[in-house]
Amino acid sequence: MSEKKVLIFIVAYNAEKTIASVLRRIPVSGLPADTEVLIIDDSSADNTFATARKSLGECALPRITVLKNPVNQGYGGNQKLGYEFAIQMGFDVVVLLHGDGQYAPEKIPDLIKPVIDGEADACFGSRMMQRGTAVRQGMPLYKYVGNRILTTFQNRLLKTGLSEFHSGYRVYSVSALKKVPFRYNTNDFHFDTEIIIQFLLAGLRIKELPIPTYYGDEICYVNGMAYAWNVVRTTVASRIHGMGLLFQRKFYIRAGNADYTLKTGYVSSHSLAIKATPSGATVLDLACGTGFMAAELSEKHCRVTGVDRFPPTINAFDQFIRHDLDNGELPDGIGIYDIILALDCIEHLNAPERLMADLRKKCFSERTRLILTTPNIGFMITRVGLLLGEFNYGIEGILDLTHKRLFTFRSIRRLLEQEGYRLLKVEGIPPPFPKALGDNFLSRILMAVSQVLVKFWPAMFAYQIYIEAKPLAPVDRLLSEAIESSSCQV
Repeated sequence: MSEKKVLIFIVAYNAEKTIASVLRRIPVSGLPADTEVLIIDDSSADNTFATARKSLGECALPRITVLKNPVNQGYGGNQKLGYEFAIQMGFDVVVLLHGDGQYAPEKIPDLIKPVIDGEADACFGSRMMQRGTAVRQGMPLYKYVGNRILTTFQNRLLKTGLSEFHSGYRVYSVSALKKVPFRYNTNDFHFDTEIIIQFLLAGLRIKELPIPTYYGDEICYVNGMAYAWNVVRTTVASRIHGMGLLFQRKFYIRAGNADYTLKTGYVSSHSLAIKATPSGATVLDLACGTGFMAAELSEKHCRVTGVDRFPPTINAFDQFIRHDLDNGELPDGIGIYDIILALDCIEHLNAPERLMADLRKKCFSERTRLILTTPNIGFMITRVGLLLGEFNYGIEGILDLTHKRLFTFRSIRRLLEQEGYRLLKVEGIPPPFPKALGDNFLSRILMAVSQVLVKFWPAMFAYQIYIEAKPLAPVDRLLSEAIESSSCQV
């Protein structure tokens, strides 16, 4: 076993009768030599702190720290302190163990092995992996049923396959803990649910191993109904956050560059733009990102020039221009194109008017057509949120955290017309239900209904605004043409 620095962190609350036994049962065999114990008494009403200090000799491990919170922090709050201790003291692995003896300390060597060996970022002890053993070993039937119902619900919503979400016996890699904002989590018992969701959002690996079930005469401080409600509410909130409808700071975790992906196979800004671009066209793709649009358009034999602050990861461009659209004018000689794509980019700019004017000045031709999409801030969900006092930014969607300018149908029309564009087509785009819910029967039904509603009242039901426009000749060009024409007639 690789030598890692391991912390066995014992959360304790009114555990005066059990803490000595828990310490006594911690095995030395199978643990790295550099293993320590941390006990944090969460301001118990009994003598847990004093008993723990008197019982230090019961544990075979020599290095034990006993702390006491002057004010009760709650189950989740106590965990935050233990993980902060592990980070600050340079531990590699932290074991969460309960001071009431509900989880067997003898299983620690088995649970830490996958994390120490690098096979997982977290390992959970599960009482549900071996069918039927939890009830046979004493888990009350109502708790078993509740556990199964909640776990099934969470697996469905989070697209996971864990056997149990509600075990408090856990091992975490400290480097993994540093990647998730656990400090924003609740201080209540559903902290355990929130940190699982954070690990999933961060793309971290979770492994489960079977553990025995034990219920003694310890007092349970969990209000079952309140806990179940908090678990459901938190799980749903994480999905809503992922859909960009409600921002939750604790779930704001970026695992790679997966925020913006191609939306095809249904009515979307991308599918409409691809359909509207003629085969063989020359295309200027503004804020081109990774290059997914260029890859699609290359299938139509288009020649695509990309513009972005960062180089694309997909090599599908005939030319790439590195330029920040929010910082100065477009480069001189950028070229003339059949199609200019400005898909979901002007809302990120301080001055979209300047970009539109610059495009008209430098890229005008009689054949040039602008295809622009932007979120509709008048979308029904946003309006209802405002009615309820909510204006909540998210990781993506209409209120993306990076958005600087927001538009309605009327305001984006006005901007383009004032900057010298003739509008050829303006229509609404329904919400991307297949992206949020997956390509299934429900998402297809919602898309069909949304398309009807968008046609009926786009300002209310459109998620995005789709515009095709033609830039009009700039005044200086018209003057030059008038002068040239007049000279020819003299």
